[in-house]
Amino acid sequence: MVAETLWDVVVIGAGQAGLASARALRRHGLHTVVLESRAQPTGSWPGYYDSLRLFSPARFSALPGLPFPGDPDRYPARDDVVAYLREYADLLDVEIRCATTVATVDHDPEGFAMTTEAGDVVRGRAVVSATGAFTRPEIPVVPGAGLFGGAQLHSGAYRSPAAFADRRVAVVGGGNSAVQIAHELAAVADVTLVTRSPIRFRPQRIAGRDVHLWLHRSGLDIAPGAVTRRLVRTTTVLDPGGYAAALAAGRIRQRPMFEALDETGARWADGATQRLDAIVWATGFRPALQHLRPLGLGDDAPTHRGGVSTTVPGLAFVGLEMQRSFSSSTLRGVGRDAAHVGARIAARLGGRARALRGPAGRLIAHAGQA
Repeated sequence: MVAETLWDVVVIGAGQAGLASARALRRHGLHTVVLESRAQPTGSWPGYYDSLRLFSPARFSALPGLPFPGDPDRYPARDDVVAYLREYADLLDVEIRCATTVATVDHDPEGFAMTTEAGDVVRGRAVVSATGAFTRPEIPVVPGAGLFGGAQLHSGAYRSPAAFADRRVAVVGGGNSAVQIAHELAAVADVTLVTRSPIRFRPQRIAGRDVHLWLHRSGLDIAPGAVTRRLVRTTTVLDPGGYAAALAAGRIRQRPMFEALDETGARWADGATQRLDAIVWATGFRPALQHLRPLGLGDDAPTHRGGVSTTVPGLAFVGLEMQRSFSSSTLRGVGRDAAHVGARIAARLGGRARALRGPAGRLIAHAGQA
């Protein structure tokens, strides 16, 4: 086991949340290192399905300091986001260690000790956990799921419709990803969209402009999470123009959640059955916080105020869903939370704000972001 010098802050995760956090902390002059389990500092984006596009236009999808390249009104593809995050990481004046998985975070006499899967120990006075949720797919417990003879995969493992041609597929979930996957599969397969409640569609464009412009102008995008939870009671899906029409035309069937599975397919509470060849569980993810168990934290809902832990001094989070606002876990919103957390950590550690040095100086001020 190898120990090393004490860092001011250790950021765990080099996706959008970790990179934005690193910039915010470095702007306060804090000696920061980022630990990333994957081979490159792009978070979970390379693992998303091939056809994925952002639901927000490029102008609203940038991290602080670096506008998203290209037409600001376009909807960037998965690979566009990967390239953008790689460039962002290159411009940071922060050490980023890839292929470094943090197994545990524990208390240390001067703060925290991060033990990696390789057995090394990285010590920090403070920690920002920015690990996202992609590594913890959520699949509901359904009676008979183990008996089902077809293929089952989570949306996190879905890549393209090619493997599902001419098959009977149920996509379970009522969010944007579920609908987008079901719509894509419907071109080659017999698709049923299974949801726990009716889907509420909202148009992608209102009065000729993307809905994110109106979210920005109204302030709803940065409203406190408690406010937006009251406003958004059920899941809504942004429709660029074809999703609701596909359901209405019967190209995608919609059914309520089934009661059980058996060897051949699904069974509903009313006795109806349907033969299936495959099930795609587009049922979301849970926060990846297992590394924090030695600190006495649970896996799913850390107690925090604006991302700063209220139970473990010196620990903070960036990228949690509804952490401070409706957009907290998104590219367009994570930078604001990172700036908030960075300022709180700097105040705790006595850091002084100063300008970035080196190549990170090319990360310019970005409208609407810290």
